[in-house]
Amino acid sequence: MVAAAQKPGGLKKVLGPFDLVLMGIGAIIGTGIFVLTGTGAVTAGPALTLSFIVAALACGFAALCYAEFASSVPVAGSIYTYSYFTLGEIVAWMIGWDLLLEYGLATSTVAVGWSGYFQSLLKGIGVVLPEALRAAPGAQPGVNTLFNLPAFLIMIFLTWILSMGVRESARLNNIMVIIKTGVVILFIVVGVNYVKPENWQPFMPFGFGSVMSAAALVFFAFIGFDAVTSAAEEVKNPAKDLPIGIIGSLAVCTILYVIVAAIMTGIVPFPNFKGVDHPVSLALQYAGQDWVAGFVDLAAILGMSTVMLVMAYGQTRILFAMSRDGLLPAKLSEVHPKYGTPYFATWMVGIVFGLIAAVVPLDVLAELVNIGTLAAFSLVSVAVIILRKKRPDLHRAFRCPGVPVIPALAVIFCLALMSFLSWHTWVAFVIWLAIGLVVYFMYARQRSLLNKA
Repeated sequence: MVAAAQKPGGLKKVLGPFDLVLMGIGAIIGTGIFVLTGTGAVTAGPALTLSFIVAALACGFAALCYAEFASSVPVAGSIYTYSYFTLGEIVAWMIGWDLLLEYGLATSTVAVGWSGYFQSLLKGIGVVLPEALRAAPGAQPGVNTLFNLPAFLIMIFLTWILSMGVRESARLNNIMVIIKTGVVILFIVVGVNYVKPENWQPFMPFGFGSVMSAAALVFFAFIGFDAVTSAAEEVKNPAKDLPIGIIGSLAVCTILYVIVAAIMTGIVPFPNFKGVDHPVSLALQYAGQDWVAGFVDLAAILGMSTVMLVMAYGQTRILFAMSRDGLLPAKLSEVHPKYGTPYFATWMVGIVFGLIAAVVPLDVLAELVNIGTLAAFSLVSVAVIILRKKRPDLHRAFRCPGVPVIPALAVIFCLALMSFLSWHTWVAFVIWLAIGLVVYFMYARQRSLLNKA
């Protein structure tokens, strides 16, 4: 498995720690901070800050486990590769199948949100798209929408960027991340002057259960740091740089999320966020700072663009790894001789999930993303404990502290958050996994390189 990274036709090692931290921030800061903070505030009130901390703890414990694996097994494929290495092929297949759904639908979901912000920006300069091209069928009641053209086009544009090479993709991501992080800091600097402490009372109006429900919701805001591990095979010094990228990006984003949530709920009474899909802009409008609100809308568009870029990148590398192991068609692991990218896999992901974003409503898309990620985090935490028992001799450039306590806490936090998700989500998730089992036994198992060996 590890030797696969060194085979001819492998991916180019071009990424450093700065690229990885910004890649993580690029994947994390997006829909979560610009959209979900409003829904979370309605659910938990000012205690939304605690919800972000609970979600960050779950991610933080899992991040330490990810860092150990990523520094020890520096191969493309994220947790799919780690599971293959420790738990066997069928478990790895199922988690890879889970990740394909998570990353793909996360990308499509964010593309739909990006389309809404982009169309709002166009409307501000007097450009209005034809009704049929504004959204998916049935997405807007009473409106005859057929195809979300902006969502599809942004996916195609980002796919083109990804297909040209990871170095080029990282440069674009770094520029957009620096801009959007600067705007978030601008919001903090301006907004803190308009906070009214009385808006934080009562701090926990609906009890601790509401804090956990909001944490299960805003957990979506942290999805993405794990995509950094998908870049393992393209990192110059994975043993050192991957832990920095994973933990550094998560720490930066957690601090920003908690501060932004506190300022938002300090400016705007939390019930006023109900039904609002631009909560950060709303807070600035309350403060009478409309000029900053315009910057926030621009940052939201850039923020969602980087989320799509990194998520699509992560998915193509998982497809690449599964294909290289023989579980998916070999075409998906072919590397372009000039660009050094899995060219076919990249374009397949962009077109398929671009079309999904164009024709499936947002509420349907968002159903499965959180539960898939929480399941993945739980599995990698268990795998750390198993690998410590099975391979105590394995060189670990980074060691997760407090094993087995830290991995166990990761599992407990993730399962607790999963318990607050709706039963519809659980049913849909089980159905998807059942389909994955059928595909494995009908197709992948017979073609697996491990099985042939």
